Amino acid sequence: MHLMDRHSSTETLNLGIDVGSTTIKAVIMDDKKNILFHTYQRHFSDIRASILNVINEIHKHYKGHLVRITMTGSGALALSELLKVPFVQEVIAATKAIRTCIPQTDVAIELGGEDGKITFFDKYSIDQRMNEICAGGTGAFIDQMAVVLKTDAAGVNDYAKDFKNIYPIAARCGVFAKTDILPLLNEGASKPDVAASIFQAVVNQTIGGLACGHKIKGNVAFLGGPLFFMDQLRRRFIETLKLKPEQVIFPKDAQYFVAIGAALSSQDKDPISVDELKSRIEINGQMVDRLRDSPLPPLFRSRAEYEQFVQDHDRATVKTKPLEEAEGDLFLGLDAGYTTTKA
Repeated sequence: MHLMDRHSSTETLNLGIDVGSTTIKAVIMDDKKNILFHTYQRHFSDIRASILNVINEIHKHYKGHLVRITMTGSGALALSELLKVPFVQEVIAATKAIRTCIPQTDVAIELGGEDGKITFFDKYSIDQRMNEICAGGTGAFIDQMAVVLKTDAAGVNDYAKDFKNIYPIAARCGVFAKTDILPLLNEGASKPDVAASIFQAVVNQTIGGLACGHKIKGNVAFLGGPLFFMDQLRRRFIETLKLKPEQVIFPKDAQYFVAIGAALSSQDKDPISVDELKSRIEINGQMVDRLRDSPLPPLFRSRAEYEQFVQDHDRATVKTKPLEEAEGDLFLGLDAGYTTTKA
């Protein structure tokens, strides 16, 4: 499976689009399972604009081509219905890609923006576990913890390369994690140690919350954006699971594996032209815009109503005066919160 530079305009291609909680991934493959095109974009919650960008990029390179398309991911179900294209559940898509591209896998660990998955494979069955209840222990969790360290996810990864100590940190919830991290920083713990501890918390949450006692052994594949872009996160998994080098499977296209599975799942679907797909996206975008532009009832029907609202709420306003005009004893209140200090 590799990236191809040339393709025939008469060949029907297979397109998989994975609309995740934080990113959109798209992969185009031929019938020989070669990857011809791929793209990875953060959508920043504006899925419509981002999917339009992705389709425009595909149209730029594959105008006039026929494609079989399948969509997957937490943000794709409603979109696939509007576009009238097939949908496949993301765990099934990932399993399809694993079985096809890395069949030697015994266990697959995949982390996304707001979910985590572990899939156990054996000769006769597949045991799939997925967490979609909370973003604790996922890519979004790492992004939140990066803010506490005044960096980004890549910065957390760089810090973790130089760690010396691992501290216990809760990954079940961002609030709980900050409750652990801020005292460590206030007491002088180094950022490299805290960064590695954040990654270890993700490992503990994934194994404890999804494996639930099921032993992770054999050949283990690491998939998804966070595990692709953060080698120190993979390192924490590998050391925790005590994996030997020959047991670690890390595909070069690990961040695209769900989209690859969607593309593989499209091989028996009816083809449409890339031009038609672009047209459907644009029509859908206009529909969304019309819905967005539909007026909701205003909060205030007139300027007088707004002024009355302000007047009513001003009754509860704390009275203030310049500090230099104060007389007598003064009272100081300090609120040291998790992210801010107020006085």
